[in-house]
Amino acid sequence: MRKTFQIAALLVVALLSACSGGEEKKEGTQEEAAQLNKPVVKLASVTSREVEQIEEYTATVEAEAKNNIAPTSPGRIDKIFVEVGDYVSKGQKLVQMDAASLKQLKLQLENEETEFKRVDELYKVGGASKSEWDAAKTTLDVRRTSYNNLLENTQLLSPLNGVVTARNFDNGDLYSSVATPVLVVEQITPVKLLINVSEPYFPRVKKGMDVSVKFDVYGDEVFEGKISLVYPTIDATTHTFPVEVKLTNTNKRVRPGMFGRVTLSFGTMNHVVVPDRAIVKRAGSGDRYVYVYKEGKVSYNKVELGRRMGAEYELLSGVDDNSQVVIAGQTRLADGVEVEVSK
Repeated sequence: MRKTFQIAALLVVALLSACSGGEEKKEGTQEEAAQLNKPVVKLASVTSREVEQIEEYTATVEAEAKNNIAPTSPGRIDKIFVEVGDYVSKGQKLVQMDAASLKQLKLQLENEETEFKRVDELYKVGGASKSEWDAAKTTLDVRRTSYNNLLENTQLLSPLNGVVTARNFDNGDLYSSVATPVLVVEQITPVKLLINVSEPYFPRVKKGMDVSVKFDVYGDEVFEGKISLVYPTIDATTHTFPVEVKLTNTNKRVRPGMFGRVTLSFGTMNHVVVPDRAIVKRAGSGDRYVYVYKEGKVSYNKVELGRRMGAEYELLSGVDDNSQVVIAGQTRLADGVEVEVSK
């Protein structure tokens, strides 16, 4: 009987030992599972540095001046002396309108000049009154003004140095539409671009500032320009103000209608710079975030982006200097989550 009791006691001890060992093993497995469930992330250390503050604006090139060449009244076009693409000088004769009316008016002017000379000589010797002299002088002046006006509208001259950009009629056509000029002449030395700059830069944009311009047609080639005009008011709707940029364009390579990218530099500022892989876009909004690692956990920091510089972003706010940010493994992350750092 005693032997049977000893055997039973040993069996109970063995059973208890087995159960205790099983619980310890189970607890160890749970810890390992929890460790395995931690999101694994890759980190990058970030610091602040001086970043050039530049802004890029797009605009279409405009001529410095644009003139529509046309008479003030209908008439037949006798001859057009230029073609599209021709360079013209100020005062150059571009179009000759029919001169029949001009010749008739010239004869009338010559008669009035002869009549005035006659009245003037009589007036000097007392043979004509002052009122007769005044009437003859007025008639002559009116006739001369009419002749000069008709002459100006018969021989159409270029008002500027430029290039012919449109020709809408041919020799012998009847000009009758004031809405369509005979020719269009544009001044392309210099040319200008009009950009809209954000309100915060208003105190920093000054007339005479140097700017750089690139044109899609010329790739990465940089053209130098200057700010020629800063408009004094800000649009209340867009909170921008117009700025005019001029390029001398002495080689005439830049033409009206070209698409340009104007870059303005506002010096440098000290900002944190992070890899572009650290930036997370929040679904359904335009907000951007960065996961910042500290003491085994990550925080979900909203950031304000500045310039993109190759594979990096300037941050205007949201991340402190000398922080560690997550650059891989963001899919399973949330604010305050414990993470495992990849070696």
